[in-house]
Amino acid sequence: MATVDSDNTGRAAGLAPRLALVVVAVVFTGFVVNAFQYVLAQSTDLSHVLPAAAALAAMMYLQLGIFSDPHATLHGTRGYLALAAQVGLGFAPIVSYGEAWMGLLGFVAGDALLVLRPLAGWLSFAGIAVVSGAIRWDLSGLGIETGYVVNLTMVIGLVVYGLSRLRSLVAELAEARSELADLAVAGERLRFARDLHDLLGFSLSAITLKAELTHRLIVRQPERATRELAEILDISRQAHSDVRTIASSYRELSFEEELASAGSVLTAADVLVTVRGEPGDLLPRTSTVLATVLREAVTNLLRHSKAENCEITLSREGDSVSVEIVNDGVRAIADHDRDRCRDQGRDQGNGIGNLTSRVEALGGTLSAGASGDTFRLRVSLRAAGDGTAPAPAPEQRTTERGPSMVPRLGQVIAAAVFTGYAISALVFVAAASLGPLGTTVSVACVLASLALMVGFFSRPNAPVHSPLGRGALLVQALLSFLPIAVAEDPYVGLPGFAAGAALLVLPARAGLPVFLAFVAAAGGAHWLLDGDPIGIVYGFLVSINQGLVLFGLTRLMAMVRELHDTRSDLADLVVFKERLRFARDLHDLLGYSLSAITLKSELAHRLVAKDPERAQHELSGILDISRQALVDVRAVASSYRELSLDEEAASARDLLAAANIEVTVRMERCALPPNVRTTLATVLREGVTNALRHSNARCCEITLRRKGDRVVMEIVNDGVPGAEPRCTEGGSGIRNLAARVAVVGGTLRAGVTEGRHRLLAEVPGTAGSA
Repeated sequence: MATVDSDNTGRAAGLAPRLALVVVAVVFTGFVVNAFQYVLAQSTDLSHVLPAAAALAAMMYLQLGIFSDPHATLHGTRGYLALAAQVGLGFAPIVSYGEAWMGLLGFVAGDALLVLRPLAGWLSFAGIAVVSGAIRWDLSGLGIETGYVVNLTMVIGLVVYGLSRLRSLVAELAEARSELADLAVAGERLRFARDLHDLLGFSLSAITLKAELTHRLIVRQPERATRELAEILDISRQAHSDVRTIASSYRELSFEEELASAGSVLTAADVLVTVRGEPGDLLPRTSTVLATVLREAVTNLLRHSKAENCEITLSREGDSVSVEIVNDGVRAIADHDRDRCRDQGRDQGNGIGNLTSRVEALGGTLSAGASGDTFRLRVSLRAAGDGTAPAPAPEQRTTERGPSMVPRLGQVIAAAVFTGYAISALVFVAAASLGPLGTTVSVACVLASLALMVGFFSRPNAPVHSPLGRGALLVQALLSFLPIAVAEDPYVGLPGFAAGAALLVLPARAGLPVFLAFVAAAGGAHWLLDGDPIGIVYGFLVSINQGLVLFGLTRLMAMVRELHDTRSDLADLVVFKERLRFARDLHDLLGYSLSAITLKSELAHRLVAKDPERAQHELSGILDISRQALVDVRAVASSYRELSLDEEAASARDLLAAANIEVTVRMERCALPPNVRTTLATVLREGVTNALRHSNARCCEITLRRKGDRVVMEIVNDGVPGAEPRCTEGGSGIRNLAARVAVVGGTLRAGVTEGRHRLLAEVPGTAGSA
């Protein structure tokens, strides 16, 4: 069972959306401020400045409030209207502000990628870049400036698209955590219900029928009654063993331990055991499934055959492991039992059918059947000794396919943005006429900076928090500032690369001061070497923007990958808790019942001839217990058992906290009848599930209090801000809850008021109707 540092994962899940918002806001503000300073440089007249300020404010509102909002629906009328407005704000002011407005066309290009379908989006992106170049050519007639503007438009467009999309994807992955855990638990419950039905449902039904028959036969046909009691005893013992089998299968098993145990058990049964081969290293899930297969095979051998020899062969081929179990028990049994032995290999009933499902869920194969005088069972699974995960089940592959694209998409965008920044620096080098030495040094440093950023700092598994990372940071700083010193030109370096690398390599307390130091050095270089106020502000802004973009894209990619990679582990943790609950239910509800049936069957078997009347009395007890046990099997499988309100409250607190929802639980101690407790626990479970699945809640309050002779449970969350008051009783989940609450004489209401969703259940404090 994989373990997860849930606190760290929760902090990462909570940090990613906030970090994305800060990076997006600062970077986009930098672009706007830089454009506004060029507008001011043209004229400070209010008639010139105010329209520009209004247009820039509108662009920022559209960018932050719509295009970069993780919850906005962009593929619709609202998105198209916003894009049309952004196109107007991007292009129309060029008539008045000329080249001062050119950099803002990147917003339009990036927003087109966000709103339009992929083909139309990328065609529009390329078209806007070409148009921006044409406009620049018309304004200046210089080819190098035209190329610079085309590159700048594409870089800003990719930054806008990348940061906005990654922000949305971080939010989507964070919100999907509880849903994925719910799906994993639902799948485990289905498997558990199937195991119960296959292994125990038939056994308990058979015990009930045979007990009824034997009860009638004791007086009239005592010999037949004795045979029926012997069969009841066999079935009850096997059912008791099956309970232990199911309960133990919901924990990790060691194949090596099970192999040693199998050898010991078979030897004790006078079966000669031969083991060949070694399994090697196995993943926990692979080891558990192979151990379960081995246990089932040995149980079937002892139960259904008269084997004298058993051969277990283990083999490895590449990344697969195979286990073959062969015994000679077929030849030793009578013909009327031969079909029973062959039935060990059926894909239905208890045992092999369920094992086949478990093996196939991990991408393996299982075959079993009799051939001649031998019975052969063979299972093949991916060993994954190198630590890779086993092949997922089909339904898991469907879930994984979409989010797995996220890291690759981020890497492509990041590499393109870093390359665009380097191209901009090379354009400045070409325009500066630095001479052979200055040009050579500057080009070499820019290309080396790009290689270091793409090849090391932005790699998902790069050891940036290490001496190697700190050494790479020093090299990056040298490469970023050396061209400025050699060429005595502040435009030819890449100080933003060094600033972004500092945030990636150093802890926050050291990284932020170093980041600011590099930004100050870039601005200082412009002040010393250029002296132009616009150039000085540009030096500060471009270093801040480049640094934050590099840090934001790289760190957000890492967070997305971290959340993506830990989803299955988070789901496994929830499933593990559910498995423990299954085992506890089996032990509490069925273990005692089956033990009692076995003991009473043994007693009745001895009393048939001596005291038929008492034997009938014991059979009546067996009937009562078996009927109740059958009800308990259905109750456990359907999760309609009596629930603990305290356990559900504790589980709700854990689940909400894991989803980064601040939870307050106030549970007044109330002595409640079992049916009322179970109903309120069900309401609590459903209310918390709805808050996790269908809301964006940050806070949730759970209250249980007495109100006269009634008990009130209230679940309130803030996950629907700005919603109009409405009743949600139309949903099937709420209707089912209302029906269950009505059974105990209570009422249930659910709805939205003042941006808060409220679920209110009011039930009698005493037992309601059954």
